[in-house]
Amino acid sequence: MARIIDGQEQNIIGKNVKRIRIEKGLSQKTLSERLETFAVYICRGSISRIENRTRTVSDIEVFGLSRSLGVSVDQLFESA
Repeated sequence: MARIIDGQEQNIIGKNVKRIRIEKGLSQKTLSERLETFAVYICRGSISRIENRTRTVSDIEVFGLSRSLGVSVDQLFESA
């Protein structure tokens, strides 16, 4: 069975996570700390890999990222 995402990219939200994080003036470390308040544990290095699209993201992590960034899940999936 073919994967939905072919090639090197492991997720489709990474670019938006990075853009929104920067727009909100958050460091990767601060985002990691905010995620912990939702019981979602993603270290700073993993956030970097998500943003670079070299790490997959689970549904729980997507939900935590949207809450931590103060945006809807839909906004994380919007085309840039």
